Amino acid sequence: MSAQPKIYVAGHRGMVGSAIVRALQSEGQSNIITRNHEELDLADQAAVRSFFGVEKPDQVYLAAAKVGGIHANNKYPADFIYQNLMIQANIVDAAFGNGVKKLLFLGSSCIYPKLASQPMHEEALLTGPLEQTNEPYAIAKIAGIKLCESYNRQYGESHGVDYRSVMPTNLYGPGDNYHPENSHVIPSLIRRFHEAKVGNSKQAVIWGSGTPKREFLYVDDMAAACVRVMNLDRALYDQHTVPMLSHINVGSGCDITIQELAAAIRRVVGFRGDIAYDPSKPDGTPRKLMDSSRINALGWSPCTGLEEGLKRAYDDFLKHY
Repeated sequence: MSAQPKIYVAGHRGMVGSAIVRALQSEGQSNIITRNHEELDLADQAAVRSFFGVEKPDQVYLAAAKVGGIHANNKYPADFIYQNLMIQANIVDAAFGNGVKKLLFLGSSCIYPKLASQPMHEEALLTGPLEQTNEPYAIAKIAGIKLCESYNRQYGESHGVDYRSVMPTNLYGPGDNYHPENSHVIPSLIRRFHEAKVGNSKQAVIWGSGTPKREFLYVDDMAAACVRVMNLDRALYDQHTVPMLSHINVGSGCDITIQELAAAIRRVVGFRGDIAYDPSKPDGTPRKLMDSSRINALGWSPCTGLEEGLKRAYDDFLKHY
């Protein structure tokens, strides 16, 4: 019986990273290593190289990132591009330098052009201008994809390097960030409706017009996709990708308006007041639906419906806030 691979999950405290740990553990993996920010600053190149030199993992899930919603991306663009570029570059290069053959990088659907045709295919990458509010974050994530592809092209044959990338749609679920200003739309609305319910408010105000359409995926479904892509046979992975367009979209395959989402969250939270919209706030991209036919063809599809996922997310919110 072969020994289990030593697996490093970077960003294990985040929503996605913690879900990946759960997915690995559910498959019986016990040789998982993690470090929190206090133990290892991933933006510190020397510290990251030292960590890899000591631990020598076999596989790396690169789920660590500085993330946030429209407000945070708009307010802290330098932080978003610098920190994400540094985290990615340090981990990928240290992984290569210490013989890691298998690495999975997690990107974001914001890598695609603002006005990309819907649903967005992997081929849409770099075909048009990005959405301005999160351009710095998107540029960093695009660089992460190209970093992995470049190491594959240069060191794939000589060193057996096999670094892959997945692009999740909007994720939500346990471990989400519920900050009142810097969170994404689902956790933001959960908090807003909950506070309105607790405060007996007659209405809850939502940013924007409510008309943009978004796709959402429960985070544990994403984690299952990550583990699947990491462990796909190399020939099968190569059959569905090309060397300079190797990332794989992971989405639910359907989208809803923010108005429809708000109505669903109001039901789950149990808020009985009205919903008002503030059109002076930014809407972001008009629509973001990803084409997930690649990952579907590779045998993955989501298991968790939106209403069920929102109930689980709200239960998680109540435990922690």
